Amino acid sequence: MKIYNNKSYDEPKRQYEEEVLVMELEDEVYKLVVYNDDVNTFDFVIMCLIDICEHTPEQAEQCTLLIHYKGKCTVKTGALEKLKPMHQALLDKGLSSEIV
Repeated sequence: MKIYNNKSYDEPKRQYEEEVLVMELEDEVYKLVVYNDDVNTFDFVIMCLIDICEHTPEQAEQCTLLIHYKGKCTVKTGALEKLKPMHQALLDKGLSSEIV
């Protein structure tokens, strides 16, 4: 209870906090990871990331460089239902990817 100008007020109850916590627990975050290979060109991987993962050209280029130099890169995060079609489309294009 707070006192303001010599009057007491009950603090409002925050019912939404409980709802947010439940939503966070239900919406697990998965990662779509693309791995380096010796087959696909930089331009092809960039094009795939733009077309399939909805990257900007700059974002796709940065991810492609990370894939090349680090061996892998998380190219997208989100719900499993969102990532599954992207993962399959990347596989269909001949890229190595997995959802973790």
